[in-house]
Amino acid sequence: MRVIVAGAGIGGLVTALSLHEAGFKQVQVVESVSRLRPLGVGINLLPHAVRELDELGLAEPLARLGVPTAELAYFNNHGQLIWSEPRGRQVGYRWPQYSVHRGQLQMLLLKAVRERLGPGAVRTGEAVRGFTAIGGSDTAGSRATEVEVLLTSGVEYADLLVGADGIRSTVRAQLYPDEPAPLWNGLVLWRGTTRMPPFRGGRSMIMAGDDTQKFVAYPISTPDAAGEVEVNWVAERSTSHPDIGRGDWNRQVEAAEFIDHFADWTFGWLDVPEIVRGASAIYVYPMVDRDPLLTWTHGPVTLLGDAAHPMYPIGSNGASQAVLDARVLADALARHNGDLGAACLDYEALRREATSAIVLANREMGPELVISLAHKRAPHGFLDIDRVIPLEERAEIAARYKRLAGFDPALLNDRRSYDSVLTF
Repeated sequence: MRVIVAGAGIGGLVTALSLHEAGFKQVQVVESVSRLRPLGVGINLLPHAVRELDELGLAEPLARLGVPTAELAYFNNHGQLIWSEPRGRQVGYRWPQYSVHRGQLQMLLLKAVRERLGPGAVRTGEAVRGFTAIGGSDTAGSRATEVEVLLTSGVEYADLLVGADGIRSTVRAQLYPDEPAPLWNGLVLWRGTTRMPPFRGGRSMIMAGDDTQKFVAYPISTPDAAGEVEVNWVAERSTSHPDIGRGDWNRQVEAAEFIDHFADWTFGWLDVPEIVRGASAIYVYPMVDRDPLLTWTHGPVTLLGDAAHPMYPIGSNGASQAVLDARVLADALARHNGDLGAACLDYEALRREATSAIVLANREMGPELVISLAHKRAPHGFLDIDRVIPLEERAEIAARYKRLAGFDPALLNDRRSYDSVLTF
C-alpha cells in the first residue's frame, strides 16, 4: 500500500512516522516549500499528544527540546489571579505537558522521518496541484481504489492521499471547491518571542485579559548562563481592519502597531510592554477557523490536522489534535490491514466528531471562559474571586474542556494505545 502525505508540518510528519511504525513501507511526504526551516513561535503539547510521541520513541529528544509545563494560570487585565491549576505529571498524568518552539519540534520530527523512512521520504518543493480518484468519483462513497496525484514534478499514484497541508489545504479545496475563505472572528494575534528572566517559577503558562483583549506568555527554553529563558508570547485584540482577515501569516510588524493597547499592563511579576519591546521579531495573524465538515474522506483521499479541522488557538489544542489524528489514522489502517473504507470510517468515527466539538467550543473561548466571566462580572477587579466565580464553577469549566478535548487524566491514562501493526 502506497500513501502520499501532503504537507510536512507536525501532522504530516507524525502521520509518516505512525504509518511506518504500523508496518507501512511506502510512505511519501511532499511539501510545497523548497526548504524546511525551524520557523514559527511557541506551541504547547498536551499530555495526550506527548503520549503519542512517547510511543513513537521520541520521549528523550522531546524532553531535551521542551519545557515541562507545571502551571496554567488565568488573570484579569489588572493582574489578579482568577484560576490556576497544576499541569503534567503532578496531577496524575503518566506523561508531561511541554511548551516547545514549533519549528524546532518540526525539525525533530523531520529528522526522525528521514532516519527511519529514508532520506527521500520527505520531498520539498513538491506541491500537490490536484488529484483524481481512479475507478470512481472522488466523492464520499466512491469505490475508487487508487488516486492519481498531480505534483509539481508530475503525476504519481497512491492507494491513499492524506491532506495534511494546513488551513489553506489544496486537497480540501478540491474536495470542497465552494467553501469560503477561512472565517475570521475579528480578533488579531501578534506573536513573538523574547529572552528575559523567568516568571512564576519558570514553568508557568499564563493568560491575562478578557474576551476582547488578552496576553499569553510561557517559556519555551530552559535558563541560559545568564538565567534568562526564551518566552513565547501572544497579544490578542479585536480590530475592524478588513485586510487582517485575509490571512497573511508571514507579515512582520513593529511593536508600535499595537503596544499602546497594553501600555498599563504591568503586574509586578510581568511587564507586558517590556516583553513586547524586547521581541526579536513580531508577526501578526488573524484568528481564523473553518466550519466543521460532514466528512473528511472521499474515496482514497482523507484530511488530517488543520486541513480537516482548523481551530482557534485556544486550549493549546491545534498541534496536539493533529498528532492524535495521525496516530488514529495509522492505527485504523493497521487494524483493518489496509482496508481503506473500513479504516477511514473508524478514523472519522474517533476523530471527526471530537475535533468538531473542539472547534465549536473554542469559538466560545473553551477553558478561557473564566477570564471572560471575570471581566463581565467584575470589570474593575475584585477582592475575592470566589464571590465572582465560585471555585466549583471554575473547576468545572477546566474539567469540561479536558473531557471534551480528550486529555482528562483518567480517560487518557486508561485508554488503549494507538500502536496496532499490520498482520499480513
